[in-house]
Amino acid sequence: MKRIALAAILLCAASCKSTAPGSRTVSLPNHGAIGIQIVPNPIVAVPAGGSNYDFPLDVIVHETGGRAVTVSRVSATVYGPAGIRMGDQSWSQNQIRDAGFPTNLPGNGELRYHFVPRHSVPDARLFGGVSAQLRVDAYDDTNTPTSATTSVSITR
Repeated sequence: MKRIALAAILLCAASCKSTAPGSRTVSLPNHGAIGIQIVPNPIVAVPAGGSNYDFPLDVIVHETGGRAVTVSRVSATVYGPAGIRMGDQSWSQNQIRDAGFPTNLPGNGELRYHFVPRHSVPDARLFGGVSAQLRVDAYDDTNTPTSATTSVSITR
């Protein structure tokens, strides 16, 4: 279970708008705003031999308020079958940069991050009930905070 949780957490290693139901964006008028979109949603696990699976996905980051923003934190909470919280993880602005991803996004700009994490999944039945809630926190050039949250599921 821990390995599939890690796969869902790795979905977000940078981020921000989603048009998916259940998505939320918190921002103030006349300030930077962010959103995140995960493509595809649900993420389709691809067998990679044995109990290993690849989880190809793109994280698309949008700035929607017309002002430059800086991503300050990306976090994910993974839920298993029956909504059981399986784990969470968070990355600071420095950790995101250290992973080779930009944290600055121009006004009305877009970034696309492509990931193909590979993880062992001990029981394929887990695919029917795993989801993650992704949250991105950022601030604009006036230090005004904004955030976006969305959910993603994983299937086989």
